[in-house]
Amino acid sequence: MSLQEKVYSVLVVSSSDKFLASVSPLLPEASFSPVDKADSVSKAKRRLVDKSYDILLINSPLPDEDGCKLAIDFCGVSNGVALLFVSRELYHDFYAKTVDFGVMTVPTPTSVQVVAQSLDYLRAVIERLKKFNRTVSTVQEKMKEIRIVNRAKWVLIEVLKMTEEDAHRYIEKQAMDRCISKTAVAENIINTYK
Repeated sequence: MSLQEKVYSVLVVSSSDKFLASVSPLLPEASFSPVDKADSVSKAKRRLVDKSYDILLINSPLPDEDGCKLAIDFCGVSNGVALLFVSRELYHDFYAKTVDFGVMTVPTPTSVQVVAQSLDYLRAVIERLKKFNRTVSTVQEKMKEIRIVNRAKWVLIEVLKMTEEDAHRYIEKQAMDRCISKTAVAENIINTYK
């Protein structure tokens, strides 16, 4: 599936109508939906509590904060990515504060082309994060299965005096014979003997 077929949710945080007007054409509904807006950090935080977003665009400064902490927090607790627009004079300071947290920073004023390319980069990063998270989930599930099976093996070793190899073979054979997962067999063993 290409990026053009995927749809990303966006929260735009800006107190500038000019910024919103310039960014809106770059967020077509076919690729970015919904596109929600907030004009302050406090309003953005309320939105983020109610809903998760793939992309957070912040036009700094904002009436209540500069948006730096919001971008860092967003990248730290979500699977989304943040793009922080800051004045050229402050760019290096903001970049230094946020780069270690995965926040992308763009100096303003900037061109439409740079913003469009940045959005493409964000989408690529989101896809990579999704793939990474799927891999992590798979590894975590496998680790959970191994822990449960090992616990069941120890139960069989202690209660039925099996060797570790026999306990392992027993769990695998039960799973194959009954067409259930090794985890289910292990849980049954643990519940039966403990």
